[in-house]
Amino acid sequence: MSLQARPHVTAQEYLAWERRQETRHEYVDGEIYAMTGASREHNLVCGNTFAALHAQLRATPCEVYNNDMRVKVSETGIYTYPDIVIACADPQFEDAEVDTLLNPTLIIEVLSDSTEHYDRGTKFQHYRTLASLQDYLLVAQTESRVEHYVREAGSRWLLTEYRGLDDKLELVSVGCRLLLREMYERVPL
Repeated sequence: MSLQARPHVTAQEYLAWERRQETRHEYVDGEIYAMTGASREHNLVCGNTFAALHAQLRATPCEVYNNDMRVKVSETGIYTYPDIVIACADPQFEDAEVDTLLNPTLIIEVLSDSTEHYDRGTKFQHYRTLASLQDYLLVAQTESRVEHYVREAGSRWLLTEYRGLDDKLELVSVGCRLLLREMYERVPL
């Protein structure tokens, strides 16, 4: 018995199909990947972080989106659903549906066992090609730990790691500050 090859899906086919789905799927190299459910800790960290950012961005030109905003990395052709994404100045979208952001300023991914390797490696390689992206945060869900990557001159990224609940992250690109204690509120550590 031979294995049947999966058909390659174009980005246009993916997008038309994805917009009719009730669950989210990412698109990488012609393949479609279903997004899995999240743990209680993951949801708490995302909700706490989103709330803190949303409160600080109300009177600014920046917009913060939760994990239902799709991001397209135009240079590599992937479509992803970051846990939190911020776009400043003039958010640009792929088309009139206004559901696929092209120019994120900041992306946050909350790590899980099943996605950590991808979020740190291949996905970050794709994200780094976004000229608009200034900050990338990887947030642990089972311990107090945030890795903050900041774009520097050229293609260099500076990593700062935060572990203490009293640590504060300065997100200069979006004019916000995050306190780890607020991000991890009610999360059993």
